[in-house]
Amino acid sequence: MAERIIQTADLSAIENRLDAAMRGIEVIATGLDDVDTKVIKVNDELSRLAADFNAYVRRQEFANNKLQAQSVLNDVRAEIERKYGHYNRVRRSTTGILQADDLGIVRKAAVTDAAESVMIETPGYWLAPCLVALAAWINDQPELAGKAVKEAIRRNDEKTSLFFALVCRRAGRGDTSLKWVQRYLESQDEENLNRNTVIILDAYASGLLGADSEGVISTIMTGWLDNLVEKPGFVEQQRDQWSKALINKKKKYDSGSYIYLPKYSSTWPLLVQVMEGAELHAIIVDYFMDIFEKEASTKELKEQLDEILESLVTDFDDEETPLRKQEKLNELIIEFDGDLQRARMNMQMEEKSFEERKDFTQLLTDSAMRPEISHANSSTQKFAIALTKDWIKDAYSDITAKNRMAIPVDIQLNIGTFSAVTRDGTNEPALEQEMRAHYEAEKNAELAKHVLTAGDKYSLFAGCVIGALGVGMLLAGSGFLGVIAIVVGIGMIIRYFSKKKNVEQARQRIMENYARVTEENLKILRALLAEVYDFRDEFRDKDAVYDEVIAFLDQISPDQYVRKLSGTTRRMAGQA
Repeated sequence: MAERIIQTADLSAIENRLDAAMRGIEVIATGLDDVDTKVIKVNDELSRLAADFNAYVRRQEFANNKLQAQSVLNDVRAEIERKYGHYNRVRRSTTGILQADDLGIVRKAAVTDAAESVMIETPGYWLAPCLVALAAWINDQPELAGKAVKEAIRRNDEKTSLFFALVCRRAGRGDTSLKWVQRYLESQDEENLNRNTVIILDAYASGLLGADSEGVISTIMTGWLDNLVEKPGFVEQQRDQWSKALINKKKKYDSGSYIYLPKYSSTWPLLVQVMEGAELHAIIVDYFMDIFEKEASTKELKEQLDEILESLVTDFDDEETPLRKQEKLNELIIEFDGDLQRARMNMQMEEKSFEERKDFTQLLTDSAMRPEISHANSSTQKFAIALTKDWIKDAYSDITAKNRMAIPVDIQLNIGTFSAVTRDGTNEPALEQEMRAHYEAEKNAELAKHVLTAGDKYSLFAGCVIGALGVGMLLAGSGFLGVIAIVVGIGMIIRYFSKKKNVEQARQRIMENYARVTEENLKILRALLAEVYDFRDEFRDKDAVYDEVIAFLDQISPDQYVRKLSGTTRRMAGQA
């Protein structure tokens, strides 16, 4: 009854209302899409406004930082001028007097007046009495010079000693210069030296600072090394220190001549590593030879000494350091337009570069192996290598021994599914036989998967029987059943021969494939073994250069490159 009512009801009004409702929903959906689009636009605009605002705040912050830095910089410079401005006058006067003495164009009285004036104006500053002593020396007033020197030593023994050592060197008074160098070195801490110490020693060893007839400088260096040797682990430290310096000279191995080993040997990364170790011998011997074949430039060394003298005279002193650091930091803030982070990072790097100090042996190592860091010239490098050659030999022997121990006895070969090892590539016949046997076994295992099953073989017999029965049925008058039996029998026979053909074709493909793979991989194997042989041969040749390195170091005589040192030098160089 209800079904008939629904079928006969007029549903048009309901359908119209549903259509209207759907249209309303579509309008609402469209409106929502518009709202979403507008919301996205508003969000984008807000993001841009926020970014612009943040950028504005950042610019304003940087601008404020820059203004503040400029204000602080002015205050700091005013403070430096108030506290240490008179130091600058002493520095300028010292530089002027040195230049005037070189040129001989200033009256001696004027020199004396200038020196006495700055002495009165700068009480406590070590350079002022040095200037008085210098003026007295120029005016041949030994008593006044002696008094001024004593006062300068009282104020700062180390800087005064270095100052007069360099001034006497410029004046050609070698013996006097050497005495001041001795005093300067005696004030040094062998565990806390800067690179100037090596340059001074180099100048002394080159004869620029006078003849050390009594071996006083070599005695100082011997004492430094004796003190260092007493430290626990010193020998191990030297070995490690020089090992790192030598290993840093390694270069990446150019393996372009090897095609198969990188691809078919899992041992290749280790082979590359040991070959780089062997190539290090030629790199090191060339590096040392290049240093010792350069002519020692006393001109260059004299320029370095003059640079030390200039920096000693013109650089600010320890008591100025806090204010000078503030000055530099605020200069960097201004340079980087108020970016405090960049300014502080650069300040940290500058402080590290100026404040880093090292022990005597590390300075020698850096001079020999890292001249770009230590700013050592070839003369300084020769001095450092000659003085430490026995430590270099010990460390280099350790490096070489470790590299030789890392040489793999067996080299792994991985060609397809075949894996084997070889030592020197000379076991080619045995490996070829192994490879053939390996792929023959694989081929037989694969062929065993492609044979006719018992069911396949039975289908031929069953098909013949069923077909024969069908013929018999036809002759007996059962035509329909006979035809069916004949068709089934023929189908089974066809299936058998189709299976047989597929199996034979698959087996043929397998045999052909393994024949091809075997021959191709045999070629790869032969090429691999040839490369193994070549690699071993190349390694032997390059590793043999180790003897050249040792022979070169052995022929270096400390007396040859440290001409003015006494016989104790030999003990110093070898006591580790």
